Amino acid sequence: MVDADQTFVIVGGGLAGAKAAETLRAEGFTGRVILICDERDHPYERPPLSKGYLLGKEERDSVFVHEPAWYAANDIELHLGQTVDAIDRTAKTVRFGEDGTVVRYDKLLLATGAEPRRLDIPGTGLAGVHHLRRLAHAERLKHVLTNLGRDNGHLVIAGAGWIGLEVAAAAREYGAEVTVIHRGPTPLHSVLGPELGQLFADLHRDHGVRFQFGTRLTEIVGQDGMVLAARTDDGEEHPAHDVLAAIGAAPRVALAEAAGLEIADRARGGGVVVDERLRTSDPDIYAAGDVASFHHALFETSMRVEHWANALNGGPAAARCMLGRDVTYDRVPYFFSDQYDLGMEYSGWAPPGTYDQVVIRGDASRREFVAFWVKEGRVLAGMNVNVWDVTDKIQHLIRSKARVNTEALADPNAPLDSLAS
Repeated sequence: MVDADQTFVIVGGGLAGAKAAETLRAEGFTGRVILICDERDHPYERPPLSKGYLLGKEERDSVFVHEPAWYAANDIELHLGQTVDAIDRTAKTVRFGEDGTVVRYDKLLLATGAEPRRLDIPGTGLAGVHHLRRLAHAERLKHVLTNLGRDNGHLVIAGAGWIGLEVAAAAREYGAEVTVIHRGPTPLHSVLGPELGQLFADLHRDHGVRFQFGTRLTEIVGQDGMVLAARTDDGEEHPAHDVLAAIGAAPRVALAEAAGLEIADRARGGGVVVDERLRTSDPDIYAAGDVASFHHALFETSMRVEHWANALNGGPAAARCMLGRDVTYDRVPYFFSDQYDLGMEYSGWAPPGTYDQVVIRGDASRREFVAFWVKEGRVLAGMNVNVWDVTDKIQHLIRSKARVNTEALADPNAPLDSLAS
C-alpha cells in the first residue's frame, strides 16, 4: 500500500528514470512515485536503437526496461506522452500535461536526458534527413536502411562518433552505400585520439565506407521534398538519398535552467550541475543520466557522461540519495560498441591532451587487443577490442592510480591484476 505522506517525482522516462523508480521500491520506499515521460512508449534502453534492433537482430519489445504491467504492479504512477513545463521550487511543485496538472514533491529527480544536435544548414527540412535518439527514429531508420540496401541507395552521415559509426555499419550490412562526413582528422577523435581513431577508419573502409575528413556539410540539396545530394565546405557534392545527422547530443536543461538551477557551461559539456550525491544546487532536486554534470573525484574534473552505464547506475544512485542513504557516485565511465565483427568496451576518461602515450597489449592489426591510455605511468582509460572479461581488471588499474610498468602492461602474458596492488 502506498503511503501518500511523501511524494517523489521523476521527470524523464529513460533508463535512468525507470531504474530510479525501480530502486525506490526495492529500497523500501512506500510513498508515491510519479514518473513523467514525454514519449508515448514505455521507458526503454537506447543502445539497441543503433545496434541490435536497428539491424533487425532484436525484437522491438526487447528494448523496454520493464514489462508494461510492472509499473502498476509496483505502484509507479506512470504518465506517458506528458511534458513538464515548470518547476516551482518554493512551492515544491511540478506542472505537467495538457491540462496543467500540478503535483507537489518532497524530492524531485531530473532525468531529462539529451537531444540530438541539429544541423544548421539549408535543406534539413527535407523528408530524407534523420536523427537517431528515440525509438520512433530507429523504427523509421530501419525502414530507410532496408530500402537503401534493396535499391543500392546512398546514405550520407554527418559525424563519425559512436552513433554515426554504428549506423554506418548497420547501413553497410543492409547493403547501402555510405559516405561519412567528419570535421575531425579521424573517427572518434575527441574520445580515442588519433591512435585508435585510425583503427576505426580502417575497419569501416574495409567494409566499403567512404570518409571525408576535415570537412563539414554546408547544404542538403533536394527536389520535391526529397534528398538528392549533400554538399561540403570543400566544394564536393556527394550523392545521397538520405542523410543522418550524428553530430552529438545536447543535454536537455531548459526545465532546470528555468527553475534557476546551476547549469554547467558548454565548454564543460553543459548539463545540470550536481555534487557527488547527484544533488543539484537545490538540495531537494537531483539529476542523473545524460543531463547531469558532476565532478568526478577519480579524474579530478567535471564531466557529463552520455553512455548507457551512466544511466543504468546513476538512476539508482540518485534514488538512494533521495532516500537519505550515504552514497557517493564515482563510477568509472564505461561504454561499449559493436560494429561488424568488432566488439569493444571502453572504461575510463582520457580525451586527447590528457595522456602522454597509448600502450597496446595484443595484436591491433588483427583487431584483437587492449589499448591503455597512460599518463606518467598511470592508466587513465582502457579499451578491450574483441578481448573479453577484462573490464573489472582494467577498472581496477584505473582506480588504483598505481604507476605501472608499461612493458608489462603491453605484455599479454603479464596478468593485469598483478600490475596494481
